[in-house]
Amino acid sequence: MQILLTNDDGIHAPGIRSLQKALTQLGDVEVVAPLSEQSGVGLSITYLHPLMIHQEFEEEQHWGWAVAGSPADCVKLGILEFCPKRPDLIVSGINSGSNVGINVLYSGTVAGAIEGAFAGITSIAISAASSFSNDIKPDYDQYAEQSIPIIKKLLQENSGSNRLWNVNFPETKPEWPRGVKWTSLGVKRHFDVMEKRIDPRGRPYYWSGLDPISNHRLEAGTDIQELSEGFVTVTPLKFDLTDHTLLNETLNGETNRELDLDLQNPG
Repeated sequence: MQILLTNDDGIHAPGIRSLQKALTQLGDVEVVAPLSEQSGVGLSITYLHPLMIHQEFEEEQHWGWAVAGSPADCVKLGILEFCPKRPDLIVSGINSGSNVGINVLYSGTVAGAIEGAFAGITSIAISAASSFSNDIKPDYDQYAEQSIPIIKKLLQENSGSNRLWNVNFPETKPEWPRGVKWTSLGVKRHFDVMEKRIDPRGRPYYWSGLDPISNHRLEAGTDIQELSEGFVTVTPLKFDLTDHTLLNETLNGETNRELDLDLQNPG
């Protein structure tokens, strides 16, 4: 099996290093990842200037390709240029910090998987929750090893192409993770935060609040709730943003019905 591995934390991040080693259990792994951190870039692509790449070596052996671009750029290049053959699986991660709830729309990690699904390839985003209040460092080697049976399960039970999955591991704590659960996205926020600070010259600047757990409502069955309780969450995603329910209501069962509007005489 040919696997394409990317992330948004950068090619030198510990999460992608651990995951590359673990994924060799499943097949041949080609790493194509950003040269620098690309967190929060979503599905951005580079088209106003060339994409520069650098080949990475370890012990004089090819390890991967570093791209001065976004995760979506990396996946495009991986599929079209750098994989020896068309990938059978695309994995994005392991991200430092969870990607749950509506924050998946901002996530570069999830965007890497979405780009793979665009190409009709089964794609999985993997992230690991972290907390500033938890003194235990994330165990990326453990997350990577625990990812393998999850990936195998997803491939065995969902064999069609174009599948898209979002996987999140809870914080590293004793006796966690407690298990693995299918979940939906938690899409209801309590609040959003923009913290104002003042620099030494008296000028204001701002930090965006990005805590996906505390900012969201803890609704049963959602990734937010289950992750906070120590479970690995697995959420199937799709990138068709059409509101089909509203569209069908508007069309009253008809197909491609034209709106009764005269745009030549708008007055």
